[in-house]
Amino acid sequence: MNFDAPALLLAAATLPIAAVALLIDRLFGYPDSLQAWLGHPVQWIGAVIGRLEGKLNTGNARKRRGVLALLIVIALTLAASVPLTLLLRGVESGWLGEALLASALLSQKSLEDHVRAVAQGLKSGIRAGREAVRKIIGRDPHALDKTGVAKAALESLAENMSDGVVAPLFWLLIAGLPGAALYKAINTADSMIGYKSNKYRAFGWAAARTDDLVNQPAARLTGGLIALSAALTPGMSGRGALRAMASDARKHLSPNAGWPEAALAGALGVRLGGPRSYDGKKTDLAWMGEGREKLNSEDIGAGLRLYNTGLNIVTVLLVLASIMWWTA
Repeated sequence: MNFDAPALLLAAATLPIAAVALLIDRLFGYPDSLQAWLGHPVQWIGAVIGRLEGKLNTGNARKRRGVLALLIVIALTLAASVPLTLLLRGVESGWLGEALLASALLSQKSLEDHVRAVAQGLKSGIRAGREAVRKIIGRDPHALDKTGVAKAALESLAENMSDGVVAPLFWLLIAGLPGAALYKAINTADSMIGYKSNKYRAFGWAAARTDDLVNQPAARLTGGLIALSAALTPGMSGRGALRAMASDARKHLSPNAGWPEAALAGALGVRLGGPRSYDGKKTDLAWMGEGREKLNSEDIGAGLRLYNTGLNIVTVLLVLASIMWWTA
């Protein structure tokens, strides 16, 4: 496969790269040994963001300083990924190297492993369930009961299916390795400094708003993918997913997270979201879905079945599209 200059600009040229990257991450994930040796790209990006935050998030004009920090992160990401992509696409079979690098920016296997660990832990008892869910949520799980743990796992599954799999894959298809890397840099910046706390409200404004923008397509695509998966899975409701998205997605505090969360709630016939406690303070959040409120480990397993069905659909479509592109 040869990538000439015009092909470099075509989204179609990224089809086989995205398909192979998805398969690599699906089968192997990011090896623990490699992470122990080199770390992970998200850690590298996070280290840069941490240093910038420490130097710039002080004094006055914090919003402008936050814009500057984000622009520096974007510039460094492009400075590293664009020349590397051009180099790889200029050599025979270099696209395989691009696919291998891009696979590190997806998290489908890692997400499934972490969510499945919550289901398995919850079967053993509430304490094991809380310890497992602690690894995938940002709040203290000790006040969560069995339903709370299951809800937290499903909400994390839905949101991270969009943020961690569909969104980087979408931008990989649009712009190759630089697109996926740039998305990951923006998303990491939002996760680190995009909080609405006094410390980050101004400094993290640019990161949060930019992340909202780049996640819009993927969030809606993920909701649709969950609905399609539910329609193809016995015992699930594709119509329920569509109804929940139509009625509840825009009620979520996040402009994007509500779409996959509402879709998953409607597909499973459960309610996600709702009131919860952060640092001992009760926060009233909108409900997603109109089903039952009591959840357990079996509901997590059902959510994972939808997740895997959705990934199977995407993988098959990408492989078929890649074969058609390759033989055209």
